[in-house]
Amino acid sequence: MAATWLRPLHIRRDRTILQAISERTGYAKNEEKTQGGLLVRGYACDPRTADEEFWLAKREYEHITGRNNGMKNVIGYHFRQSFKPGEITPEEALDVGYETAMRWTKGNHAFIVCVHTDREHIHCAIVYNSTNLDCTGKFNNFKNSSFAIRCLSDLVCLEHGLSVIENPKPSRGKSYGIWLGEKEPTWQEKLRRKIDEVLPTSESFPDFLKAMKDAGYTVRENRKHISMVAPGQKRPARLKSLGENYTEEAIRERISMTRSVASTGAGGGHQRSAPPERQVSLLIDIQAKIREGKGAGYEHWARIFNIKQTAKTLLFLKDTGIDSYDDLVKKSAAMSTEFNDRLASIKAAEKRLAEIKELQKHIGTYSKTRDIYARYMKSGKNPDFYEEHRAEITLHLAAKNHFDSLGIKKLPTIAELRKEYATLDVERKKLYTGYQELKAKSRELLIAKGNADRMLGIKADEHERETHETQARRRNEAHDR
Repeated sequence: MAATWLRPLHIRRDRTILQAISERTGYAKNEEKTQGGLLVRGYACDPRTADEEFWLAKREYEHITGRNNGMKNVIGYHFRQSFKPGEITPEEALDVGYETAMRWTKGNHAFIVCVHTDREHIHCAIVYNSTNLDCTGKFNNFKNSSFAIRCLSDLVCLEHGLSVIENPKPSRGKSYGIWLGEKEPTWQEKLRRKIDEVLPTSESFPDFLKAMKDAGYTVRENRKHISMVAPGQKRPARLKSLGENYTEEAIRERISMTRSVASTGAGGGHQRSAPPERQVSLLIDIQAKIREGKGAGYEHWARIFNIKQTAKTLLFLKDTGIDSYDDLVKKSAAMSTEFNDRLASIKAAEKRLAEIKELQKHIGTYSKTRDIYARYMKSGKNPDFYEEHRAEITLHLAAKNHFDSLGIKKLPTIAELRKEYATLDVERKKLYTGYQELKAKSRELLIAKGNADRMLGIKADEHERETHETQARRRNEAHDR
């Protein structure tokens, strides 16, 4: 319905970059808001490790460009997209939010889309990395970008048959929920939301029933069905009446993780295909997440996730022919060097192509204004002649200054420049062939190394120091021999 704001995210003085990113993505992915994390989707990143992947991209950006603005760095952007109550399901909101984020970033930045259902109006919290996927540049936050994202959001909503706000003018201090208008959810909708809220922390069906009782619901069991009633509710609601993902069998499957659903508060939800996973994902620092306030349910899931990713990492290393940590370090460094060299060659070719275009433009201008400038000089720099032909003379001098800045004594012909441009363009296209694959391999090895460091308890700076010490010892031994 509307994108309410676009906010750049900065580093606080008491936070590291990773902590600052984790704080914002953690808020967006809050399981209490996203139905246990089911209403979260990512692009070019695994939502579960988005903070660490954003941070890894920033390290790569700094390595490639050498730029670091310290506390002035914009580490990411966050915008919210809200919808009219009762007009859209959480799954549909997830699709609309994903489409809006993709069109806004043009697929050049990793992002996560998180649908929050803790308010009467459904809204998307979207966080995207300021660093682009190539790690060579950052998002350009232009003037009036908040207005632009609001217009794009309205366009996407209209295309999906959703309402938009005409001339939005919310009262000062009034919450966005009140501005949109409140709508009391039904008893069944409240029950679905509460079930979605307690399921992620339930380890068994009896645990689930106890959690519902603790939440104030009266649980009625008989041979045929289970029903629940909230305080103030007149008629109990049977689980099987809530939808296919809320029957007793479905809830047992969700607890055992044999069923994955994105549930809805208005019809029982539907199966959602997960986005394709990359071969290896970063391991989660469980202790750090616990210190951030994650509960036992998250810890249980994270341990299972880390076990799976550890196995994937080992299989990846085996498939890649890596059988030692030192070999992993060497291959990771070699692949990064190869990728960076390829990127540097592409950038050099593109820079020269841009120079050729600029040179062609100035040569054309120089040729067209040469006669006028010659007449001006022949007139003894007559002021009246200058005023009459000010534009031509100014362009001619600008072209001449451009040639002088390049140290050109003899101008190349347009034909020579066209030939060089064609040759360079072919070379650039060859360099781009396999570029994305090389980038992916480099990233996979970096992630595998990060996982190996965490599994072995090795810090990057410690290994680097050990490597330098080993090399120094070998040089000394060689010198003694």
